[in-house]
Amino acid sequence: MTVPTEDPRQARTIYRELEDLGYDRAFSFEAKHDPFVPLAVAGEHTSRIELGTAVAIAFARTPMTLANVAWDLQTVTGGRFVLGLGSQVRPHVEQRFSMPWDPPVGRMRELVLAIRAIWRAWETGEPLAFEGEHYTHTRMIPAFDPGPNAYGAPRILTAGVGPQMTEVAGEVADGFLVHPVNTRRSLQELTLPALARGAARAGRDVAALEVVCVTIVVTGRTEEELSRSREAVRQQLAFYGTTPAYRPVFELHGFGDLHPTLKALAREGRWVEMAALIPDELIETIAVVGEPGSIAAQVRERLAGISDHVSLVNNRAPDPKHFAEVVADLRG
Repeated sequence: MTVPTEDPRQARTIYRELEDLGYDRAFSFEAKHDPFVPLAVAGEHTSRIELGTAVAIAFARTPMTLANVAWDLQTVTGGRFVLGLGSQVRPHVEQRFSMPWDPPVGRMRELVLAIRAIWRAWETGEPLAFEGEHYTHTRMIPAFDPGPNAYGAPRILTAGVGPQMTEVAGEVADGFLVHPVNTRRSLQELTLPALARGAARAGRDVAALEVVCVTIVVTGRTEEELSRSREAVRQQLAFYGTTPAYRPVFELHGFGDLHPTLKALAREGRWVEMAALIPDELIETIAVVGEPGSIAAQVRERLAGISDHVSLVNNRAPDPKHFAEVVADLRG
C-alpha cells in the first residue's frame, strides 16, 4: 500500500491501522513531505508490517546520506525497512532540488553500487574505496562509522519507466517498483523484457528480482465514492500524461496523442481542462476499477504469471479502509 499523508502526524496512526488491516508492507512517498520521517515514527507504532519508500528521490541526495538514513531506519524498524529510490524528472531535480540529474541511468546504477559499498565498509570494517564517474567515497573514520547493522543491510528497490532505467533494476537492485502507469500489456511487452536484459548483463537470475506492481485502484461502496475515486485518478493521469517518460504506455494503448496536448495545457496552468481530456477508457485501461469485492480478482488476472507483489494506490482519493476487503481477498 502506498500511503499518502497530507499531515505527517498521521504516521502515528495510519501505519498501525494498515498493519491491523493485514497489509504486508506500506510505502511512504516523496511529494509535499519528507519520505523518511514518517517511517521512523511508524516504526515505533508497528511491529510486523514492512516499511519502505516508494519512492525517495535519489538524485536529491548523495549515496552517503541515503546510506545513513536507510541504515538507521533498518535499526529503528527492527529490520523492516526497504529503500525505494526513483530518479524524478530533470526539471524537478535541477530546479527544485538544485542537484545534478544527467546522465540519469548511469547515475542511478552508480548510486546503488556506492550505497552498497558504504554499507559493506560498515558491515565488514574494510576500507571504503568507491570511485565512480559520478560519486566518490573514499573516507570513513571511526567517528562516522556506525558499524554492523544487527538486522543486516536493507534491500534496495529502484523505480523507473523507460527501458534503460528499468534495466538498471535488473542489473543492480533487489527489486523494481513499477510506476503506476502500467497495464498487463505494458508489463509483458516493456517492463519484463527490460528487467531480463539488465539481469543478463550482470549475470543475475531475473527470477530472484522482486517486481512490485504499483497498481491504481478506483473503488468505492457507493456511486458517490466510486465517482470521487474515478475523478481523482482522472486528474492523476492528466498529470502523468504531461511527462514524456510515461508516453510509451499511453502509446501502447492508442492514447499517445494526449501527451502534447496535456503538456501544452500544463505550461499554461490549465489543470482542470487537462483532466477533462482523460477518457474513461484510459482510466479503465490503466487502473483496476470496480466495487471492493471485485478488485482482488482483477488484480490476480492482471498480474498472473508476472508478479506476486502488488502495491495498491489512489494518491488523490486515498482511503486505505476501502482497500481492506481487497487485502483480505488477496490474502485469502
